[in-house]
Amino acid sequence: MMPAIPENKTLEEWRTNAPFWKKHSATIRTMFRPLTEALINEGGIVPGKNVLDVAGGAGEPSLTIAKRVAPTGAVTCTDAVAEMVAAAESEAHRLGLTNITFRQCVADSLPFGSDSFDIVVSRLGIMFFPDPPAALREMLRVAKPGAGLAFAVWHKSELNPFASVVTDIMSRYVDAPAADPDAPGAFRFAEPGKLAGILSGAGANDVREQVLQFQIEASISPGEYWELRSETSDTLRQKLAMLSAKEVRRIKQEVEDAARRYFSNDQMSFPAQAIIVSGNKPA
Repeated sequence: MMPAIPENKTLEEWRTNAPFWKKHSATIRTMFRPLTEALINEGGIVPGKNVLDVAGGAGEPSLTIAKRVAPTGAVTCTDAVAEMVAAAESEAHRLGLTNITFRQCVADSLPFGSDSFDIVVSRLGIMFFPDPPAALREMLRVAKPGAGLAFAVWHKSELNPFASVVTDIMSRYVDAPAADPDAPGAFRFAEPGKLAGILSGAGANDVREQVLQFQIEASISPGEYWELRSETSDTLRQKLAMLSAKEVRRIKQEVEDAARRYFSNDQMSFPAQAIIVSGNKPA
């Protein structure tokens, strides 16, 4: 029997996000391709490997990894939100991928035996876990001795205008309390060394980190950028719901105007920075 998934605010937010992440999945796959490639390279993902993707959301990076490890390798894609798992499974079927399986589970209670996977990855997921140290211990448990683990998290907000363009404008309309740096959130591990220290404390060897500078690119217009940002964030949708239709239209225009410098001929290109943290399970 699969263990019950505990309810919490973060999970409920991602449950309501799921339809929008599915809607924008193709664009999101393109936008975050550099992060996927960084995890593949840092994790040593090659054909024949058995990979676990924790918090795979609507399917990435699992779907890309499944193609890389074929024909003899396999991927297990997990997420705590059933709607995300269903979206990922639907996309795998559409793509005809047969070397990928799906499980709904939380990161700190993985339903797999010890020493099961060659590589464990998580792309932009661990920032939202209620108990990152417990999740990292679980990931180490299910990894084989000597296996690699690799994680991608956002660097600081001010280095990522894809996010800050919207949040800076929204802050002029809706007051927001100062964020708890240790609470679940996109920039929870933006401080260099923070996640690496937790991974070391969980028992990983050879822990290392690197700053990845890349471009968030996709063939979308400023208006489509606003649509994506305003739909895929539960927090942003809640804030917009507090405002009048006139205010929302004004914000939309201000965001599009502020973001326009990152667009050319309906091609989006935001400079971005992430932190890639990796390590190995002791052999």
